[in-house]
Amino acid sequence: MREICLDTETTGFEPGEGHRMVELACVELVNLMPTGRELHLYFDPERDMPAEAEAVHGLSRDFLTGKPKFIELVGEFEAFMQDSRLVAHNAPFDVRFLNAELIRAGRPKLTCAVQDTLQLARNKFPGSPASLDALCRRFGIDLSEREKHGALIDTRLLAKVYLELMGGLQPGFSLAVDARVTAAAAAAVIANREPRPPRPHAPTPEELAIHEAMIATLKEPVWLH
Repeated sequence: MREICLDTETTGFEPGEGHRMVELACVELVNLMPTGRELHLYFDPERDMPAEAEAVHGLSRDFLTGKPKFIELVGEFEAFMQDSRLVAHNAPFDVRFLNAELIRAGRPKLTCAVQDTLQLARNKFPGSPASLDALCRRFGIDLSEREKHGALIDTRLLAKVYLELMGGLQPGFSLAVDARVTAAAAAAVIANREPRPPRPHAPTPEELAIHEAMIATLKEPVWLH
């Protein structure tokens, strides 16, 4: 099962108020595990960067000026997403901005399934803090590299949190995999073994003579009674 963990950084909270997406990161998951394939993009928002937003993600107007516009990279995003399920923390926020940018670029809105890990965490731990930071602390996930809310580091953390929310690695999973690998290796050894000619089972004349001589030395053998 292919899924895409995703996070965005923006100039504000509402695309309807003219705010734009400035950073996008995607991490590919197959059967809940990262494959190593990632997509990380910065965009020129074509507007100022409010100080409040810059304080959160650290992306200044100077840094973003001259970066590609979303419309120039939308094809990369669509090719990476394909029809896979999108996984995001507070997914409605990210989906709202993605759809606004897609419409601005003349592309259709997202139609893929969406998994909101914030709602998943609230359902699993009702009444407990459900921010990404709080969930990382709950699951013992290292936060030392996270100084600001960068989309790529947040998406990598989200992939780890999502695995835990879905039950984590099942006990014995690695043992089962090792057993399958061991069995496969043994089968390969057997399949590649060179056949030997069958050993002769009939005794030679010399062996018969030795056997009869040994029998002759026995006194009152049991098979004669």
